[in-house]
Amino acid sequence: MGRTDAGSVADLDEESGVSVMTMKTQNLLLELFVEELPPKVLKKLGDAFAGVLHEQLKQQGLATAESQLTAYASPRRLAAHITNVAAQAADKVVSQKLMPTSVGLDAAGNATPALLKKLLALGADASVVADLKKIMDGKAEALFYDSVVTGATLADGLQKALLEAIDKLPIPKVMSYQLESDCELPGWSSVSFVRPAHGLMALHGSAVIPLHALGLRSGNSTQGHRFEAAISPVVIAHADEYAATLKKDGAVIASFAERKADIARQLAAAAAKIGGGVVPIDDDALLDEVTALVERPNVLVCSFEKEFLDVPQECLILTMKANQKYFPLLDATGKLTHQFLVVSNISPADASAVIGGNERVVRPRLADAKFFFDQDRKKTLASRVAGLDKVVYHNKLGTQGERVKRVRAIARAIGQQLGGDALAEQADQAALLAKTDLVTDMVGEFPELQGTMGRYYALNDGLSNDIADAIEDHYKPRFAGDVLPRNAAGLAVALADKLETLAGMFGIGNLPTGDKDPFALRRHALGVVRMLADKELPLDLDVLVQTAGQVFGDKIEDASAALLDFIYDRLAGSLREQGYSAQEVDAVLALRPQQLGDVARRLVAVRVFAALPEAPALAAANKRIGNILKKAQEVDAHVSQVLLKEPAEVALFAAMNVVLPQAQTQFEAGDYTDSLQTLAALREPVDAFFDGVMVNAEELDLRLNRQGLLKSLHVAMNRVADLSRLAT
Repeated sequence: MGRTDAGSVADLDEESGVSVMTMKTQNLLLELFVEELPPKVLKKLGDAFAGVLHEQLKQQGLATAESQLTAYASPRRLAAHITNVAAQAADKVVSQKLMPTSVGLDAAGNATPALLKKLLALGADASVVADLKKIMDGKAEALFYDSVVTGATLADGLQKALLEAIDKLPIPKVMSYQLESDCELPGWSSVSFVRPAHGLMALHGSAVIPLHALGLRSGNSTQGHRFEAAISPVVIAHADEYAATLKKDGAVIASFAERKADIARQLAAAAAKIGGGVVPIDDDALLDEVTALVERPNVLVCSFEKEFLDVPQECLILTMKANQKYFPLLDATGKLTHQFLVVSNISPADASAVIGGNERVVRPRLADAKFFFDQDRKKTLASRVAGLDKVVYHNKLGTQGERVKRVRAIARAIGQQLGGDALAEQADQAALLAKTDLVTDMVGEFPELQGTMGRYYALNDGLSNDIADAIEDHYKPRFAGDVLPRNAAGLAVALADKLETLAGMFGIGNLPTGDKDPFALRRHALGVVRMLADKELPLDLDVLVQTAGQVFGDKIEDASAALLDFIYDRLAGSLREQGYSAQEVDAVLALRPQQLGDVARRLVAVRVFAALPEAPALAAANKRIGNILKKAQEVDAHVSQVLLKEPAEVALFAAMNVVLPQAQTQFEAGDYTDSLQTLAALREPVDAFFDGVMVNAEELDLRLNRQGLLKSLHVAMNRVADLSRLAT
C-alpha cells in the first residue's frame, strides 16, 4: 500500500465561526501483537477488532463515512488500517437547554441566581446571558446556551476506541496472565485477554500515537515470522507501509484474505502438478482454519501407503482434516487418493524433512482407523443392539435401547402409511439397526461418522442397499441445504428419529431458549418440514405428532399442541427465507395445512390471486364475513332458497351455485391457482350483497338464512388460504 495523505484547509462555519477541520488527515494503522490466537475464530476476531475501531473513530468525528477500513488478522496479530483519519475532530456547537425563561430571568430581564448558578456549572458567567436563545419548548419558553465543544484529539479518541475494541471482542474464552508493569509503576499486574499480548503499534502517517492497553505502550515496531523474519523487530515507517514491510522484512502476510487466496492458489497448483485430474477436497471451513494457523503458507505434497485406501474414505478424510488439518486429494471420480497436501508455515530450501515428518505423523492415525474398521467388522450390527441398553440417552427418557424401540414404532407407522406392510418391515429393520454403530470403536473415536459407518457395516453384514442407505440417511438432513434420505425406508426412519426427539424433549419441557438449543430441536423440526414438503409425502402432520407422543406412554406430558406450533413456526420462517411475504405465509398457514407438500402450491395460488383487481375487495369482504360469523357463533352452512328475499342475496346465491362447484372441483384436483381465480368472479355479487342486504335482520329465519349463505361462501373462499389475511 503506497503512502497517501489527504490535505485540508481549516474552513470556518459562517454562522458559528467554528473550525470544521483543524489539520490535514492521514492514514492510521493500529496493531495488537499477541501469542497464537484461536484459529477457528481468528477471522471473526480480526473483523470485530477492526470494525469497532473504525466505528468508534467515526462516532468521534475522527474518521468520516468515506474512510476506508482494511482489517488484518494473522495467527499472532490483529490490526486495522483506516484512511483519512484526522489528528483532531472538528469542534462542535452544542445547544443545551438551561431552564424555563420564567425561572432564569426576572421581570426586568436580568439573570436570576438559579440561572447564574447553572451557567457557572457549565463554565460560563453572566456575560453570556444576552446571547442566550429563547425557544419555545412545548407550551413554555426556555433558555438555551450554545457552547463550542472542542473536538477529540486522535490520541484520546483512539485510546477510547482501542479499549472499546478490546472489550467488545467476541472472545470464546479469556486467559488471565501476569505482566510486568512499566518503570513508572514497577511490579506485576494481572491481565485478562484471549491470549497474552506482547506488543502495541499505533501510527498516524509516520507519527506514533501514544496509547496504552493490556499493560503495553504503543510504538512503531512489531515482530515478524518466528523463524523466517529477515529483521527483528520489524519497524514500520509509515501506516501505509505496514503490510508491505511486514511481508518483506517479517515474512508475514498480514491479510487473512490474501493468505487464504494464496493457499487456495498453491493447493490448486500442487494438485495440477500431480496431474491425473486430482483436486484438493473442497472445504472452506478447513481453508479458513489453516489460513489462521500460518503466517507464510507453503503447500507441500505428501503421501501414505495405498493399503490404507481399503478403509472407508470418510474415515481417512476425517482424520486427516480434523486431526492434522491436511487437504486430502480426490481423483476425477471423487475417490480418495494416497496423496495429500500440507500447508506448512516454513519454506526451507529442502522440504524433504517437513514432508517426511508429516507423513510419519499421519501414518499412526490412519493405522488406528484401519484397526478400528477391521475390529468392528468382526461383529454384526444385529449383535450390537443389546449394547444400546447400556447407553444413556437422557435421564428422563431412558437409554438408547428404549429410544430405538420408540423410533421403530413410529417408523413402522410411517412405513405402513407410505408403502404398506413391505415398507413397514423395511423401516422397522433399519430403525432397529440405525443406532448400533454408536457402540462401535470407529464411531467412538470419530462421532462425526455415525450413520456413515452404520452403512458400511450393514453392507458388510450382507444387508440390502436399501437398508444400508436408510441407516446412513436417518440422520439427514443434518444441516440447512443437506440432501434428504435416498429411499422411502430412509425417509420413514429419519422422520421417526426426529419426531421422537421432538416429542420427547417437548414432553419433558426441554425446549430451546434464545440461541440455546442443545438438542438441535429447531434443526430437527426443519428436517421434518423439508422431508414432508420437498418429498410431498401424503402424511398428516397432526397424526405424525400424535403418533410420536403416544410411543412414550406415561413417560412424558402431552405437548403435541406446543410441538405443532413450533413446527409451523419453523415452516413459516423457512418460507419467508424462500422469498414469500409474511402476508402470503400467514394466509396459507392460518389454515394449518396438514400435508406440507401442497403448501408451495397454495402460496403460488395466493400470490396470483392477490395480484387480481378483485382481490382487495374479496379479501375485505372475507374479513367482514369472518367477523359477522364470530359474533353469530355457531352457524349452519345451509341456505333455504325460499327465504331469499332481496335481489342482491338472490343474485349472490345464483352466482355461488355456478362458481362454487367449479372452484371445489379445481381445489380437489389440486389446482389451487385456478380455484382462487374462479372465486374472483364473485366480487360483484358479494359487493352488491353487502350494499343491499341487512344480514342481521330482525326476523330470525331471515337472519339465520343469510348467515348460512355467508357461512357457505366463507368455507368455499378459505379452502386454499385464509383470504382475510390479505386484507390491508
